Amino acid sequence: MTDPLLSLAAKLRLALAQMPYLPRAFKMVWVAARAWTIAWAVLLFAQGLLPAATVLLTRGLVNSLVHLLNTHGDVNVLRQTLVLAALMALVILLGEALLSVTSWVRTYQAELVQDHVLNLVHEQALRLDLTYYETPEYYDQLHRARVDAVSRPLALLENAGSLIQNSITLATVIIILTTYAWWLPLVLFFCTLPAFWAASRNTWRFHEWRLRNTHNERHTWYYDMMLTWHQAAAELRLFDLGGRFRAAYQVLREKLRRERLDLARKQMAAELFAGLTGLVVMGMTMAWLVWRSMRGLANMGDLALFYQVFSQSQRLMRGLLSSAAEGYRSILFLENLFEFLELKPVVVDPEHPVTLPTAPPHEIRLERISFRYPGSQRPALHDFSLTLPAGKITAVVGENGAGKSTLIKLICRFYDPEEGVVTMDGVDLRALSQADLRRRITVLFQEPVHYHNTAADNIAFGDPAAEPVPEQIKAAALAAGAHRPISLLPEGYNTVLGKSFGGAELSVGEWQRVALDGRYARSWRQQTDESHTGEPMVRSDA
Repeated sequence: MTDPLLSLAAKLRLALAQMPYLPRAFKMVWVAARAWTIAWAVLLFAQGLLPAATVLLTRGLVNSLVHLLNTHGDVNVLRQTLVLAALMALVILLGEALLSVTSWVRTYQAELVQDHVLNLVHEQALRLDLTYYETPEYYDQLHRARVDAVSRPLALLENAGSLIQNSITLATVIIILTTYAWWLPLVLFFCTLPAFWAASRNTWRFHEWRLRNTHNERHTWYYDMMLTWHQAAAELRLFDLGGRFRAAYQVLREKLRRERLDLARKQMAAELFAGLTGLVVMGMTMAWLVWRSMRGLANMGDLALFYQVFSQSQRLMRGLLSSAAEGYRSILFLENLFEFLELKPVVVDPEHPVTLPTAPPHEIRLERISFRYPGSQRPALHDFSLTLPAGKITAVVGENGAGKSTLIKLICRFYDPEEGVVTMDGVDLRALSQADLRRRITVLFQEPVHYHNTAADNIAFGDPAAEPVPEQIKAAALAAGAHRPISLLPEGYNTVLGKSFGGAELSVGEWQRVALDGRYARSWRQQTDESHTGEPMVRSDA
């Protein structure tokens, strides 16, 4: 059985180890929304002072009303009462206005921060090479970074803001409490400890549950996608697979729902215990003040002020400790984000890349290549050699799994071989810049991506570095044999392809023709652009 003290010590060590993520998260927010963050901080400070002003005005207004009744409507007392009432109304209106403005500022801030974090995630996903896409651990990391951690920098800032705002308010009301008894702030602190215990315990349990079920959550996303994806619709109906996928989805969802509801039940019980503890303490302190009033040591204004201050202090302390627990939860999720952003590509450019000559290459050579995909024990290629001469069509024939597609991936340098070398005219591909190498290669994969953009865009995507004119796009379509089906579309080359955005759907063969157009677009530009005259092009159908 695990020693709870040892477990607590381990959690404390983990919490201290994660503290460096705090400044990184705040810097992320600052970079994304500097001006809005300054405005948000000013608004928080102002909101932190208003509750204390409300409490003090409440006491003054109650005492003034009692005095007004005792003096039977004295004009001066009435004037004082009206001034206090007007000030109270002004403070309440100001509080509502600050809430509305703060909400507006936070919306701007949230949008900017979310876009900034997603941009970092997208940049990292594009920077990492295909090696990471071979492991489920990477998909778990990507899922947690993209789904769980994107909103966490702003959530952490909001938690910090709540801590600051509540601390300002709490400091002012504690000063007021000490005018009644020095020990009241201590009572307040200890009666809110159960609430902090409940919030921190729930935070840790939820984080552990989320980490443990990342794989299951991704599976539910997968089943949901298969049940609603248009490309799977035909096979699901033909082979009657819909029931199987629905059943698998429901089994996982039932498991996740049951565990999540169990967490919520435990959280409810802990919060109920904490709330009852607070009510008992507040009742005892109110009884103490009533006893003081009976002895003439306090008046009605004191009773009203004390009730408001103590109940507000309890709420503030619970909010303060809850914000700390929520902030820790955000740090736990931010760890996932920063771990993802710190991943390093396996395939990297050399420090000083070699520049390929402008003259066409004579050959691409694979010399004694051995390669295994990450996590696989079976070699995709072993001691394999091949020479691809320039100016000729080379067909590589083999059974499924023989390594034909792997050859193309190695030539594109999506992976580096474990043994052997891939060269272009004797130059090791690892000595070249990846961007420079891939600008000189075009590939038509077995399953080209269907880009749900216009037909013209689909062709232009074959060479995004250029800005092809309509004549070049049409020339590429004619060369690939796709001009006729494109010309029959409602808006020709300006027709959006695919049904996702209400476009026209193509047949499998027509999609392949459009993909081939893009490859011809790059080839055509390389042959006609003076800056690329004589530049080599390797074209492979994998």
